[in-house]
Amino acid sequence: MPDAHHHIHATGTDSQLKRRLFVSIVFTGVVFVVELIGGYLTNSLALGSDAAHVFMDALALSLSLFAILISERPPDERRTYGLHRVEVFVAWINGFALIAVSLFIFYKAYFRFFHPVPVESTGMMLVALLGLVANLLVVMWLRPFAGEDLNVKSAFLHVVGDAVASVGVIVAALIIRLTGWYPADPLISAFIGAIVLVGAGKLMIESSHILLEGAPKDVDMAKVVSDIRSTTGVAGVHSLHVWSICHNVYALSAHLDVEPLERHRMGEIVGQVNERLAETHHIFYTTLQAECSGCDQELMFRRMSHKERGHLH
Repeated sequence: MPDAHHHIHATGTDSQLKRRLFVSIVFTGVVFVVELIGGYLTNSLALGSDAAHVFMDALALSLSLFAILISERPPDERRTYGLHRVEVFVAWINGFALIAVSLFIFYKAYFRFFHPVPVESTGMMLVALLGLVANLLVVMWLRPFAGEDLNVKSAFLHVVGDAVASVGVIVAALIIRLTGWYPADPLISAFIGAIVLVGAGKLMIESSHILLEGAPKDVDMAKVVSDIRSTTGVAGVHSLHVWSICHNVYALSAHLDVEPLERHRMGEIVGQVNERLAETHHIFYTTLQAECSGCDQELMFRRMSHKERGHLH
């Protein structure tokens, strides 16, 4: 049977990720202070908006590091899965906070567009260039880990969005410097807000899907059923549930109808199903009940009843 811990980061990889997150937090913290002061001194709303975005980057990175540290705690009798869900919850919080920031940016940009104020474009551009360089360094620093973990991906998307926003601030500074058209500042601010809003919406949808026990999006349920049924000795499968414990840890429970002449080897059949699920679908945590009696085998996905309304297994 495949190693049930194959999907979990190696210790060395975890240590490297934690170091990179810590360095990234320091980088973004410095950029936040510089852009906040620079936005105040240059009177640039775009730079101030970017500073708010950078602050959220620092918060996202800090929460991501916290989530990794707390998820390392072992499971116990109160939390039998451990604290892996903290990573998903942190991603959801990050998305919600970003939506709030984007709405505030839209609010400020609206009034600034109709009542533009002078902006010091040279200082605005220099500070934005500094922010862009720092963001690109953090992007390269975290990119190897962003595809494996929703928690890290959430922080990574923050930084990518801020890198794009820094480019927008530079463009606004150039427009103001060349044309003197100050409304470019709130327009770029609204552009930054739109980037934040789209990314945050996607992040909240993905993390909410996991929190609501949705099936993993990269798991083909029809293929899962087909692979289980194709195992020698399995006549059918019902009461199937597939969900994510966190972004890259999948679990499954199901009832197997074992052919009468094959019931003497039920343990072997269950082992074969487990092996196929792990190798083909990366589902390592399974609970399989063979020869279930009293179940309606026509119901592939059974309704679950609350305890006070009666028990369905």
